[in-house]
Amino acid sequence: MKDPMLRRRRPLISSPLEWQMTAAPVPHPVIPVLAERGGTQLQTPRATVLVDTREQNPLNFSRFRGWFAAIEKKALPLGDYSIAGLEAVCVVERKDLSDLVHSCTVERAAFVNRLRLMAQYPHRLLVITSPLSQVKSRYPHSNFDPNRVTQFLVATLAGLQVPFVCSETHELGEELVGSYLYQVHLFHWLESNDYGRFLSDNDI
Repeated sequence: MKDPMLRRRRPLISSPLEWQMTAAPVPHPVIPVLAERGGTQLQTPRATVLVDTREQNPLNFSRFRGWFAAIEKKALPLGDYSIAGLEAVCVVERKDLSDLVHSCTVERAAFVNRLRLMAQYPHRLLVITSPLSQVKSRYPHSNFDPNRVTQFLVATLAGLQVPFVCSETHELGEELVGSYLYQVHLFHWLESNDYGRFLSDNDI
């Protein structure tokens, strides 16, 4: 009979696959990030966010008081969101799940063309306001293979070098896009004013 002491013992720390994780996002920060030099905070201007007039379900940035100087609607040459004065270098395209599936099927050629144009922008971001787990799941109103949509996004990243992020909710998407636009403007201002592209000394 096998010695009980030699039997495999249950590990003291359970596998991460067994962990029960409860998502509870904390409130958004008062300001996404601050820039400083020598321990002194820099007085940096606030950006004006541009929302494309054709955006049907626009993200709402009104609760991010103090982040931006203004929020304006404007017909953008590409994408759904940008920054006033940086329209030629910054573009954000937003898709909810149904729009993403539609863009990967019915309007695939037009969507690929927009992504190729986005790839020419120094600052570009594709935001999916749906969890990646939903992108990877069966769609109730389409027989299209979720794997093809998922791999389309990966190809967009690897081939066109257009990064994408998935947010679990529309509201988290608002915070992600707002933070991105805020920081693109901030880093651009720092570099344009000879402060370099970093927030503080010996840091990012």
